[in-house]
Amino acid sequence: MVTETIKNNADALNLELTWFATVLDNRIKIYFGHESEYPNLKDIVPPTHDEETSTIGYFINHYNMTFEERLIFILTLVPHIKPQLLDVFFTKNNNNERDFTEFGRRDGYAYTGFLPTAETALFILAGDNIEERLSLYHIFDTSHYFYRHNIITLEGTESKEPYLNGFLNISSEVIDFVTTGMVREPLFGMEFPAKKISTEREWQDLVLDPFTMEQVLEIKAWIDYGHILLEDLELNKKIAPGFRALFYGAPGTGKTFTASLLGKVTNRDVYRIDLSMIISKYIGETEKNLEKVFRKAENKEWILFFDEADALFGKRTNVNDAHDRFANQEVSYLLQRVEDYPGVVILASNMKSNLDEAFTRRFQTVIHFPMPSVSERLLIWQNAFSSKTELHEEIDLKEIAEAYQLSGGAIMNVVRYATLMTLRNNSTVIGKKDLIAGIRREIKKEGRTG
Repeated sequence: MVTETIKNNADALNLELTWFATVLDNRIKIYFGHESEYPNLKDIVPPTHDEETSTIGYFINHYNMTFEERLIFILTLVPHIKPQLLDVFFTKNNNNERDFTEFGRRDGYAYTGFLPTAETALFILAGDNIEERLSLYHIFDTSHYFYRHNIITLEGTESKEPYLNGFLNISSEVIDFVTTGMVREPLFGMEFPAKKISTEREWQDLVLDPFTMEQVLEIKAWIDYGHILLEDLELNKKIAPGFRALFYGAPGTGKTFTASLLGKVTNRDVYRIDLSMIISKYIGETEKNLEKVFRKAENKEWILFFDEADALFGKRTNVNDAHDRFANQEVSYLLQRVEDYPGVVILASNMKSNLDEAFTRRFQTVIHFPMPSVSERLLIWQNAFSSKTELHEEIDLKEIAEAYQLSGGAIMNVVRYATLMTLRNNSTVIGKKDLIAGIRREIKKEGRTG
């Protein structure tokens, strides 16, 4: 289905590609000494866009892109939209029967078209004018908004190769936005080892100790009002952006559920980091894997949730050899990267003592999720069952709440089990026998007797 947004973006992109093709054609003519209609490429005026009409027009206007930034931006889009525009760079150098080095070509794994690099951009904009080349280097710095906002990055360079030989990588979110106007959720995998988590339950379903709830509400207040505190009240000069929280407590006490609900009530996506895909035995790889998540999350206002975080942010080892020294340096880097993230980061652990104290001091809040009290267990039991089932008259939930110390997660497991057994018996009345059997299963799982 072709929407109005797609049609408007296609019209705007055609104008941009026509402008880019004209610039490229004239650069080739100038470089090879042919007659050119525009000896000064900046005389080729970029198109103007109504930012209310197309998302690409909005994007270009929002960043107030310069001629050079805009050309580089469109260059990175070309392989994804009209790759044949770059086929001119496949021309062979008759002097040595090789590709022209100055064109900056990189080969893809399966892609057979021309992959532009920073060298390609410099060639189009500056030709062989070294002074002009040098004046453009800042666009590829990590301080430029292309990098800081994860719009364009240089990828695929080895440490001993020229940095500008890296190919221009445009983020998938930007491609989505300037083409369809819709941003797809990132795909879980090695390039993004995190999964979006959500819940169908509501805030009133969250049963916590009053002091725990008050601390959780502090996180919600930061999400709701942090931007006012930093920007309107100008405390950004004194307080670093972002909010870091540690959730600790026994399994099933509501840590993951709370993180999911915080995202739901504040309209923020919550991503749980898969530490099994982050942590690597190879030196430096863990750091790189985590960086993929943070780079993708930059400027998205996502809540990042690290479950069982002590596996990654645990106490640092004593230095016995070079590997231990590097591992500690890596952990220090990871801690700093978490601290630099401008959004909300929640780390969860069963035991607070498992985490490095130097890191826990950097948290804005450390929240204990205790086992629920009798009154809290009763409330969880009362809210747990489906409204389409009923409890047998023999079941006294107050008595059960007093008799069995279970976490909220364990109670929900009991409800699942008892309800399944009831359905298997072609009934909607949950019996006490199935309920007690479910409770004993949970107690046994925890290694207790009762």
